[in-house]
Amino acid sequence: MLNKSEILKKLIQEYDVKTTRDVQEMLKDLFAETIQEMLEAELDEHLGYDRYDNQNKNTTNSRNGHRNKKVRSDFGEV
Repeated sequence: MLNKSEILKKLIQEYDVKTTRDVQEMLKDLFAETIQEMLEAELDEHLGYDRYDNQNKNTTNSRNGHRNKKVRSDFGEV
């Protein structure tokens, strides 16, 4: 398992961070991905089954598509 320093080094390399603007863009992307994962987990919990796991579905409620949404944050719109 990677420690925080190793994770950070990999992120800096992956995002090719050279300037403070690059850091801001990296954080903006990470924030957006974190929010997306949280929303997906919330939907899994609400519906009672994981994405693509229709066989364990015990509800008539289901995932029926998605659309892009914007969230305003200190990092700008994500």
